[in-house]
Amino acid sequence: MARALKGETGTRHREHAVTGEADARHRPRGDADTRYREVRGLVRGLAVLRAMNAMAGGLGGVVEIARATGLHRTTVKRLLETLRAEGVVDHRDDGSVYALTYEVRRLSEGYLGSDWIDRVAAPLMAAHLQALSWPSDLATPDSGFMVVRESTHRRSLLSQHRSTIGIRIPMLVSSLGRAWLAHCSDEEREFTLGLLRARDDEAGVLARDTRRVNRVLAETRRRGYGLNQGEWASESAVTAIAFPIFDGPRALAAINLVLMRDAVSLADIRRRYVPLLRALATEISRRVGEPLPDI
Repeated sequence: MARALKGETGTRHREHAVTGEADARHRPRGDADTRYREVRGLVRGLAVLRAMNAMAGGLGGVVEIARATGLHRTTVKRLLETLRAEGVVDHRDDGSVYALTYEVRRLSEGYLGSDWIDRVAAPLMAAHLQALSWPSDLATPDSGFMVVRESTHRRSLLSQHRSTIGIRIPMLVSSLGRAWLAHCSDEEREFTLGLLRARDDEAGVLARDTRRVNRVLAETRRRGYGLNQGEWASESAVTAIAFPIFDGPRALAAINLVLMRDAVSLADIRRRYVPLLRALATEISRRVGEPLPDI
């Protein structure tokens, strides 16, 4: 399974620099209402904010942001000054660098995520980060892919990616996808594989190789956790392990640990990190089903 998945598999952080037309993964699904034209300035402003969000510390200069978005430097400067007037970004140092402000976080206060992720998973992932050191992603299945819903990449000093939330991860060549697919219900597994088999890209080719899929899932169950060692071509330098997250008998998500292959041996991963990640996954699963405390 070492071949690259085309399209979806190139969406890791370093390959999804925001374009001037806006990153497609952030757009809602379904048919667009063609009665309304998109507001180009708003699209470009959001592209600037996404680019800054992916930069270390949320800091970036005009040239750096222009390179990340594909927008002209004059356009970027005008957008940044508009965002500064609205209090969303501010100057740093001599004014050559812009930084996101707390107002950006205020804009997210109305967002309601899946309750168990915000209430249980996110705090536990943060609490376990010191022991794990390497970054983790928690992802849920969506249309044949795993979508990252929570992450410690932005906090881990060992992370190679600042922003992973919202990324669609291929099901059959990732530790997250293998962990979930090996432990979900038969009905969910067949439905997911059916979606993948219908595709005309590399994901479809892999899904239609039933013997290989069954072998990988059997190995995952026998091992007890998902594993990939460079099979995802866009992350070939990475070794990742993952455990499913359960709500009772149902596998509703998976959580991984992402390590650089040349920094940690597979033997060390098995000895040190597998027990640590298993403990985190078990604790999340146990607390997902707990009743909410009385207020």
